[in-house]
Amino acid sequence: MSKMNIPQIEEAIRLLLEAVGEDPNREGLLDTPKRVAKMYEEVFSGLTVDPKEYFETVFHEEHEELVLVKDIPFYSMCEHHLVPFYGTAHVAYIPQGGKVAGLSKLARTLEAVAKRPQLQERITSTVANTIMEMLEPHGVMVVVEAEHMCMTMRGVKKPGAKTVTTAVRGVFEADSNKRAEIFSLIK
Repeated sequence: MSKMNIPQIEEAIRLLLEAVGEDPNREGLLDTPKRVAKMYEEVFSGLTVDPKEYFETVFHEEHEELVLVKDIPFYSMCEHHLVPFYGTAHVAYIPQGGKVAGLSKLARTLEAVAKRPQLQERITSTVANTIMEMLEPHGVMVVVEAEHMCMTMRGVKKPGAKTVTTAVRGVFEADSNKRAEIFSLIK
């Protein structure tokens, strides 16, 4: 995808402000279109990143036991309302053939996937599928817990409600004990 069209974003924000009855020329709003465009460039930066790139470098270790990175903070933007949702993710895998990734690569993958207009369910499955494809582990499990501002600020108005999604692949699909182990370690 090409670089974002900052002037077009600024113009869209000016139009939005006018459409809701505001004056984009008043003092407090003069630089708002520019600020919002800069923010969108940052929060949607994952649109230009392929999360697979984080697994181009792998390491070979004689380790075929669980690897879990838990409590990874993230934020994203709901593609339905363009308001934030945020929370934590837990990413686990069991290496196969000694093929392991640097731990930061799991967090970077999550971040790249989350920094797009997104659904929580898609983040969860995309992270799991990417790790399965690139590392070819025995299994992957991703658990994402998030609060959605579209449920907090509007609609049902339930602040504090958390949505939990999971994606299980490989041995985690077939073995309920292995899934239970992950959940016990997450708690």
